[in-house]
Amino acid sequence: MRYQPVPIVLVCAAAVGAPGMIVTKAFAADYLSAAEAQKAMFPGATGFEPVPLTLSADQLKQLAERAGGPAKPGAWRAWQAKQGDKTLGYFVTDAVIGKFELINYAVALNTAGEISGVEILTYRESHGYEVRNKPWRAQFLGKSAKSALRVGDDINNISGATLSCTHLTDGIRRIAVMAQLALVQR
Repeated sequence: MRYQPVPIVLVCAAAVGAPGMIVTKAFAADYLSAAEAQKAMFPGATGFEPVPLTLSADQLKQLAERAGGPAKPGAWRAWQAKQGDKTLGYFVTDAVIGKFELINYAVALNTAGEISGVEILTYRESHGYEVRNKPWRAQFLGKSAKSALRVGDDINNISGATLSCTHLTDGIRRIAVMAQLALVQR
């Protein structure tokens, strides 16, 4: 794993007519590439085959209804984790907004559509990075489209990271439902 903090300086003009500027620092951290996360989440895989995600209009409607929000089919990238000819599971990447910035993450699912791993690939916010902590991510293990996958229900919140927790959980729920509709039924 690599950790590369990248300083980002945000400059915002103060109210119109007021002299001066407000300067705020935020830090982005690239923790894993998609390829590194694939290897970490499926250590026994000998290859990863891209899976085209083409959902029908009916699947998109079901996804929106079951996941509690609109579908994001263009944002996901999916791979089938293989060990020779055997399918080990699926690996899906996505990005959600934390409070202001994107959080890139990956979800591993077994062949039954149950979550077997969640990794934060890139985190750009100045607060809320605790979503990368293993105990918080471990709450998703074994859950599927049949689970609530909601902060305050079966996923705990982290004080100071409420938006990151909520948005990541919502994104993971959408992936779990999409996997049930489009990946595990292959």
